Amino acid sequence: MYQYHKWIRSFHAVAKTHSFTAAAGYLQIGQPTISEQVKALEGRFAVELFYRRGRHVELTDAGRRLYEITEGIFGQEDEAIQLLQSLHSQKTGLLRIGAVSPPVVMNLTYDLMRKHPGIEFAISINTEKEALARLYDFTIDIAILAFIEPDKRLHAVPYRSYPIVAVVRDDHAWANKSSVPLARIYNEAVIMREPGSKTRALLEDACRSQGIQINCVMELNSREAIMHAIAEGIGIGFVSEIEYMAIPGTKAIKLRDAPVTIDYYMCSLAVRKNRPLIRSVLEPGTSPKIIRKK
Repeated sequence: MYQYHKWIRSFHAVAKTHSFTAAAGYLQIGQPTISEQVKALEGRFAVELFYRRGRHVELTDAGRRLYEITEGIFGQEDEAIQLLQSLHSQKTGLLRIGAVSPPVVMNLTYDLMRKHPGIEFAISINTEKEALARLYDFTIDIAILAFIEPDKRLHAVPYRSYPIVAVVRDDHAWANKSSVPLARIYNEAVIMREPGSKTRALLEDACRSQGIQINCVMELNSREAIMHAIAEGIGIGFVSEIEYMAIPGTKAIKLRDAPVTIDYYMCSLAVRKNRPLIRSVLEPGTSPKIIRKK
């Protein structure tokens, strides 16, 4: 059984790094050893785990199924090493958080620092796809996401819900108003996030339900770029209220009649939800709470 562990460890390293050479560096053993062990594993069970095309390797269907298992095995092995290293350095814990929104994760981190002063934090800002990949790969412990598709591998609890607001230049007709009906965006020049953005999807759904056509004049893949484009007078934009950056020359306007909100969730791997440090963060959730700035 120990021999199989070494073979499977070499397989996992190749699958993780997409290269026999990189796997050798990852495990700090010779590449011939990696190749021999993977070949031995395939030969022992008469299965092809990789398609080999020169230096490029690609998982077969059987390889992908095996990698889904080894991700958990060796991810927990890495977690054990991290725990031992943490105990050795007398730290009470390291919590690695990946998030799609800097303001939201900073709010969470501030709350956790007050509640758990002994925790050390490692924060990364990622796209939703990247955050999920890092969660599945055991690179982070918790992901803060704005959209959750059903997945039995995930444990998710509601964190916060924020209104989406319109942002206009200070000489816009709406600038002296505290709120406007959603229907008023008809014929406005709108600067949109890229397709796949949760903010964009929610706004489009709300407009579609009222038969409102959005006049998109520009797509940008960052909130900061949208804010600067608004300040230049290119059009109006939309962000969640917590993400509004008060750039000089802009103003946030609430939407009424058909308010649009964006929900954020704290997610961990289901197999890790009862780890003491993770469990202390993922307290039993209730319905997402709507937070509005005063």
